[in-house]
This record gives sequence, C-alpha cells and structure tokens, in this order.
Amino acid sequence: MRAVVIARAGGPEVLEERDVEDLPAPGEGQVLVKVAAAGVNRADTLQRQGLYPVPPGASPFPGLECSGTILALGANVPSRWAVGDQVCALLSGGGYAEKVVVPAGQLLPVPEGVSLTDAAGLTEVACTVWSTVFMTSHLSPGESFLIHGGSSGIGTFAIQIAKHLGIKVFVTAGSEEKLAACKGLGADLCINYKTEDFVARVKEETNGKGVDVILDNIGGLYLQRNLNSLGLDGRLFIIGFQGGTMTEVNLQPMLARRLTIQGYIDL
Repeated sequence: MRAVVIARAGGPEVLEERDVEDLPAPGEGQVLVKVAAAGVNRADTLQRQGLYPVPPGASPFPGLECSGTILALGANVPSRWAVGDQVCALLSGGGYAEKVVVPAGQLLPVPEGVSLTDAAGLTEVACTVWSTVFMTSHLSPGESFLIHGGSSGIGTFAIQIAKHLGIKVFVTAGSEEKLAACKGLGADLCINYKTEDFVARVKEETNGKGVDVILDNIGGLYLQRNLNSLGLDGRLFIIGFQGGTMTEVNLQPMLARRLTIQGYIDL
C-alpha cells in the first residue's frame, strides 16, 4: 500500500510517499475504504510540524477525513452499507493513504450533487459545526449567529447550514475578498475585523441586543469582546485558540445576561 509519511517535523517538503505495510482486514463494525481524496485540516499541518501527537491507537499517517469507495465490510456492519458504496469518512488518522479502515459509524454517504473529491472535505466541518453549534449551543431558527473566520472551511459550512435553517448570520474575516465570498454564501453582515469593531457592528445591527450564538476560533484575544457581543441567554462556543489561551476578563456580563461559554478542540 502507498501512503504519505511524515519523514520528520517540518514544512510540506517532509511529506513523502512511500510503500507501507498493507492494512489488516476490517474488524467488527469497520469498513475498508479505497481512498479517492483526503481533506487537509489544521491538525494535519500541526502533526507535520511535530506539534500534534498521534492519538493512541490511531494511524501514524496524517489525514482526518477522506472520501472513497467501500472495498470490504467487517462483521456486524449496518446493512445500509455495501461494497461499492461511495462514502466520506471522519478519521482519527490515515486518510493520506490508498486505503483506510474506518468504524462504520464515522461514514456518511456522498451527498447528491457533490463530487467524490469535494466530499473529502465535508465530514470534519459538518461534524464540528453540527455538534457544537446545533447539538450543544442549540442554535435555532429565528436566532442570530456570529461566526469568526467566516471564510474558513468551518465558517463557510456554518454560513450555509445556518441560512438554510432560517438564522441571521454575521461573520468576521480579514479581507474584502474573503468577506465577498461569505456574502456570496448568504451571510447577512460581513465585518472586516482589521478595520472595524465587530462588537460595535453587532450591537448596531441587533439594536443593542447582541447575538444568540458565537462560534469562535480565536480564544483568549476575543473572549471579552465575544461576551460583550452576546445577548440575553447567549452562548459562546470556542473551537480554537489562534488568539491564545490566556486572558483577563470581566465576568459581569455572564451573570447579567445569563451567558454560557462552551468549548471543544480536537488537538
């Protein structure tokens, strides 16, 4: 089997395609997938740089999502899956290879109208946005939603699904080109965080009330401003720390407006 191996910590040049030991047959509840394409995620780049240790029991090869065709089924795989099905998969690693073994519960069918290649970039963003914003923060039709990093993979998916569900969407991004892309996907208010105060814009557009939910990938740098941007019973979900993990914050808004801070990170 061929796979992409991280030869040493470093830049993209340390990725090497090599012959590696073939995978075992899929075990109970698992399927073997012939990989057509793999997504590229922040965790993959951190792993390549030596900053993301491989979880115990995971594949040594990078790749946290892929698309492909089912080659074989292990015992007790649900009957919805069959050899030859085109699927996309959420992985703990191993997507940068010709084949990968996946628990059946981490498969999704390739949606109608989506190419097999494009489907490789679907599962990470879909699972992240749905599990954080909707399952945990309970964002609901008629509410308002601020997405930081609106032009990112997670951001672009979040815009589209939120608009589909009847939610008013605000985004931040760092260039007019990125903001135009967000607008094209349906975002209602696009804020350039380099030239505008997003707290002031949010308050202006909500008549001083603030938004219901914020999806944040910045962390410490934005914590106070995020709290100031939330309305009554607002929920902040943090999924990244690009702005650091430490800050000093005034917690008074949490009590005054019954705010909730939640978090998840897969690093």
